[in-house]
Amino acid sequence: MKTFNKFVAGAAALLTLGACSKDFLETSPTASVGTSTVFSDISLVEMAINGIAYNMTTQQGPYSQGCCGENRIISLYNEYLSQEFLYNQYAPGWATFMNHEYYTRYTTTYASYPWFYYYKIISNANAIIVNVDGVPGATEAERQFYKAQALTYRAWAYTKLLQIYSVRWQDSNNGASDGVVLRLDESTGSIPLSTMAECYQQIYDDLDEAISLFKASGMDRPGGQVWLTNLNVAYAIYAKAALDRQDYNTALTNAKLAQDGYPLMSNDAYAAGFCNPTSEWIFGSYGDGSENNWYWTFGTQFACNGYYANNSRYGAGAIEKACTDQIPDNDIRKALFLTVDKLGDADIYDAKKVDQSFGFILDDDLWDVANAYILSRTPSGLEDAYQSGYYYINGQLKFWVFDTPGVMYLPYIRSSEMVLIEAEANYFLNKAADAQAALVKLNATSGRDASYTCTKTGTDLFEEIVLYRELELWGEGHNWSDYKRWKRDIKRVSFADGGLCHVATAKTIKATDSNWTWSIPETETQYNTEVEHK
Repeated sequence: MKTFNKFVAGAAALLTLGACSKDFLETSPTASVGTSTVFSDISLVEMAINGIAYNMTTQQGPYSQGCCGENRIISLYNEYLSQEFLYNQYAPGWATFMNHEYYTRYTTTYASYPWFYYYKIISNANAIIVNVDGVPGATEAERQFYKAQALTYRAWAYTKLLQIYSVRWQDSNNGASDGVVLRLDESTGSIPLSTMAECYQQIYDDLDEAISLFKASGMDRPGGQVWLTNLNVAYAIYAKAALDRQDYNTALTNAKLAQDGYPLMSNDAYAAGFCNPTSEWIFGSYGDGSENNWYWTFGTQFACNGYYANNSRYGAGAIEKACTDQIPDNDIRKALFLTVDKLGDADIYDAKKVDQSFGFILDDDLWDVANAYILSRTPSGLEDAYQSGYYYINGQLKFWVFDTPGVMYLPYIRSSEMVLIEAEANYFLNKAADAQAALVKLNATSGRDASYTCTKTGTDLFEEIVLYRELELWGEGHNWSDYKRWKRDIKRVSFADGGLCHVATAKTIKATDSNWTWSIPETETQYNTEVEHK
């Protein structure tokens, strides 16, 4: 792990981490040095690339606890706002946020954080893209490879910004609606929003160039270093962006290419804790203890044996019952949740047995059954889950940490997602048989559910794709953006009505409410006179 350890000594001090507001432009580290120094040696460019990856996992200085890049985006902007992720202990205090009431509050840090964070990535990537061709002493292959990596990071950032700050493609008048600010060089002046069509075209152009350069360079990231981009990551981001844009042929082509060399993991790997990269992790975070973010990591709050789950009543999140009720009991993924089938004939809606507000078990006998199951699921070498003693109905046993308080690697893109993109793209291309085959590949061929078959067509086939996407990718930061893309209502159900959701967040959120589009933050509009609030 020596490559990543350069971060502390070098990457944070290499590039001026500018962004797109006056506040953001003043956040540069005091130890930053000029681009002439950074691009005087190819080893420093390598460190700058690592610095981008580091920014995706570290605490962002101007922001509050937990603002650690993708960690924050996954938890707050996808899972908290979603249908399938339940965090009932937080529900009373976070209800207005979880219920989608913050989109237009452009003065809040919730509106500004993704903008700040992703433009920080873009700023660093731009410096590399603009300057790397002139680095003396570097081979042409090195220049090509590092430029390709930077282009891929930039495409990732713009793809995520469009998900958060732009309307869904189907509501955009074929891309005529406002997208985001396209900054493609090191300038920092005022610049207007580009259209969504222009933004997606830039993402496509970046990825086309990155793919060409990756191939021309003949280079790849070191084995296992999933936090760095490579050819497969470029294909995968291409597939994700094209799916959002409803460009299904492009999504399908790239989803297939992204999987090359990243086969679906075995059931043993699936149940090993989701804390270390497996065969199918295409892109993810760095998570070794040598770069411990302590209490601000994803694992601290959202791992079943992380600090919160082992030392408080908060738990680590649960999955909605309506999803798991549709999954066969022999499915390996269902084993990762404390679902009702693990609890015999217990009535989970008996207030003497289960708390009907938050969902944790009260009855001693039922607790003993749950405890035996949870202890049986501890992966080898890891600490037991939920040592606080609070066991939640449908509580998760998917994410684990291998060191305290929250040390783990976190997946951003897996081959499983690419297979699901195959299924969805084929469905919308009216290729039902191919969509069915993709679901069989994900579920039966992989061994997750060896008895799985699919003959569904029409709306039933789409619902099957939705169901298995919800299950497979639960907790990984997809559910809100999926529902936005599908223009699908979120329906959260309380205990009183047969669900598992706290009453504060048990509501239906219409897909048409605010178009699920965050306002451009005031910090941008105060600096950039070409942009107004949407």
